[in-house]
Amino acid sequence: MSKVRKSTVAGIICGVLLVAACVVIANMGNHNAGENGKPAKYIFLFIGDGMGATHVAAAESYQSYLEGGHGFRQVSFSKFPVLGMATTYSANKNITCSSAAGTAISCGEKTNNGMLGINPAGDTLTSIAKILQERGYKVGIMSSVPVNHATPAAFYGHNSSRHDYYGITEEIPASGYEFFGGSGFIDYAGKDGKKTGSEELLESQGYTVCFGKKEYDEAIRNGAEHIVLCQEAYKGISTPTYTVKADPESTIESEDMMKRCLEFLGDEKPFFIMYEQGEIDWAAHSNKTMPMVESVQKLDDAVEVAVEFYRQHPDETLILVTADHETGGITLGSTTKPDDNLQWALLDSAWKADDYSNTLDYDSNRALNESAYIGWTTTGHTGGPVPVYALGAGAERFGGRYDNTEIMRKILAE
Repeated sequence: MSKVRKSTVAGIICGVLLVAACVVIANMGNHNAGENGKPAKYIFLFIGDGMGATHVAAAESYQSYLEGGHGFRQVSFSKFPVLGMATTYSANKNITCSSAAGTAISCGEKTNNGMLGINPAGDTLTSIAKILQERGYKVGIMSSVPVNHATPAAFYGHNSSRHDYYGITEEIPASGYEFFGGSGFIDYAGKDGKKTGSEELLESQGYTVCFGKKEYDEAIRNGAEHIVLCQEAYKGISTPTYTVKADPESTIESEDMMKRCLEFLGDEKPFFIMYEQGEIDWAAHSNKTMPMVESVQKLDDAVEVAVEFYRQHPDETLILVTADHETGGITLGSTTKPDDNLQWALLDSAWKADDYSNTLDYDSNRALNESAYIGWTTTGHTGGPVPVYALGAGAERFGGRYDNTEIMRKILAE
């Protein structure tokens, strides 16, 4: 064989190998991503408000203690096969607030702290929930805290102030989303208490507002098409900012809220569900370790429901678990005795004895944390990146490090 011919054959082989390699790489990029790079049919986005990697580690360490050992008894989402990391800074601050971070995740653009669903110039942004709705997806927006709070509102609201709670509530009907869930409403009848109550306001525009399980069941029997599901305890009133321990008899827990949303949306059409566990952030602001740990566990309960749905639809379901930012700067270990074992028994006994309460003063709480060798560095937010856990169709897109504005585009397979 001549040198020219050998060179030609070698070139053909190299070309074939290059094409094959490109096909393999392309298939890796589109593995389980849906046809032609489309988003998954069923999308779950969980946001642990204020939840950094160490918040998750604390919950896992506590669970290991309960099982008689030490280490990290993994929550369901830390077992997900893909782990990424998202930066969280806002348009005007290194340390973001929830409305700016929620907007970045939902709309794929940075905005200033305090703004919601608009950019710094005041232009209206479009959320991923609205984009998917226009593509035929049903939408469920849920939170363990008020429906009109910053994170859920980032998926339907547009306001220069995240604190205009009544104005945010007024935007719910315009979304047309099928399902909303939360504890209730901040500023139920406006800041002055003189406006139309939120329940009446929403029902006048086509939504059925249910407070508690009985009202929800009745709404289902009556064929409601658009529902807002709230906790029974907050019917007709503004929700408190934070409740450490709720009444277990009347409270719709995270797991049950997720089940009811899935029941309502069904699986005939594609859907997008966002669920926020808000008390992680609120407990971390107060440096209350055990309420924070319990809230991570409740988030995991809701994720478990999604994982069970994924097992039934493995090629069509994407589950993401992330955070809008980290709060409190918790550490497993403190300056008190940094090399000693964590003393979960101290925190656990105080929690079970109901010593934790809304009135527990900061100094007493700090002393309890230090005795257990748990450290906290701040009562505010911190500026570090947060984890992104991914499972299912298109999950491979969420590995590595990226900005939180990329999450929306990755979900949409853009």
